[in-house]
Amino acid sequence: MSVTATAPADASALDDFDPDVRRKALEQIRATTRWPAPTHDVNLHCHTFFSYNAYGYSPTHVATVTRALGLEVAGTVDFDCLDSAGEFLEAARLLGLRGVASLESRVFVPELAEVVTNSPGEPGIAYHMGVGFPGPVEHPFIAEMGRASAGRIRAAIARVNPFTRPVELDCERDVLPLTPGGNATERHVCEAFEQRARAVFPATAERAAFWREKLGASPPEGAELQGLIRSRLLKQGGIGYVRPDSGSFPRMDEMNQAVLECGAIPALAWLDGTSDGERDIERLFAVGIAHGAAALNIIPDRNYTPGVRDERVENLYAVVAAAERHELPIVVGTEMNAYGNRLVDDFGSAELQPLAPAFLRGARIVYAHSVLQRQRGLGYLGPWAQRTFASTTARNAFYAEIGRRVGPATEDRLRDLPAEPMPDEILARLA
Repeated sequence: MSVTATAPADASALDDFDPDVRRKALEQIRATTRWPAPTHDVNLHCHTFFSYNAYGYSPTHVATVTRALGLEVAGTVDFDCLDSAGEFLEAARLLGLRGVASLESRVFVPELAEVVTNSPGEPGIAYHMGVGFPGPVEHPFIAEMGRASAGRIRAAIARVNPFTRPVELDCERDVLPLTPGGNATERHVCEAFEQRARAVFPATAERAAFWREKLGASPPEGAELQGLIRSRLLKQGGIGYVRPDSGSFPRMDEMNQAVLECGAIPALAWLDGTSDGERDIERLFAVGIAHGAAALNIIPDRNYTPGVRDERVENLYAVVAAAERHELPIVVGTEMNAYGNRLVDDFGSAELQPLAPAFLRGARIVYAHSVLQRQRGLGYLGPWAQRTFASTTARNAFYAEIGRRVGPATEDRLRDLPAEPMPDEILARLA
């Protein structure tokens, strides 16, 4: 199945910034909707409006639309915050959807300081993740991530404003109101610049002339214009861009430690294998695993064009094979932070079909981890798992089977397990 995200005409209440409005909308939809049986499709990488979702989807909306499509496992991911976790996991539970909450940020990797990996043009900097948070958590590291992100956004606006004058942004007035938690991203800044230009230049011709002067082009307003603003003003070579260095982001090991303390799984993030750092998969994995990474995130849509057997497809197969050699669960999804992103990957395509079992298995492992961590502190990387399983092979097999058996309606069966249960005892609860 290949589904492009579209917002239903009557879905506005699901995306209201007032959580009470969203909750009431969910209750109405839950009471009046007949849900399909789950398929084996998964998407564990849906950004929400707490960082940026191109369709304005709230966590509740993500849960509703993925349940309506019959996904077996779905998950949210937001940049530098976990604001979506509690709402999404609760909505997923109410809808009978296996839900997972995750976090994405950028880190500095000292061992790869001179190498570009998955952040184009930025040596030593890598997108990185924590997957399978058991619920909403407060942690000083995550709070600092949010503060640092806010500082970078404000600094970028200050650099761009003189160039775009008279179209200037005030962060409090123009940017922060675009996201309910105040966790603004570059994409919100681009949206705000487009909206501000409309206010300063109400006439279409004048506005187009302004953008031609500042950007060298005036594409149709909306996603295309916002993308050009981002690439010309905020990305490498733009007046708002400052190349990050070793002090711009926390180290990978620091983020991994915080993720572990929050009960989640540190995960490497893969782009498409075309950078120097990603071409050396074994070195990349060795560094990540040494710092505590125990899973791999892939955005399949970035890695193939249907019907084309190119370098990216070969790289995709190579990294999946490497992850399986290292026994790293693989987490996949479609982002939804840009217009046109699919809501569900086409797992039946010639390119993805051979990999779909590994993707489903990874989703089940992460879901099982989050359930067991939430119910009894028996997570994938926790002390119990370390004492219980003699090998990663055995651990993966156990969590994959739990993920296959357990669901929202049966999660509570694991709540009163003994302090040191045997794996068979846990499996028996879900027979």
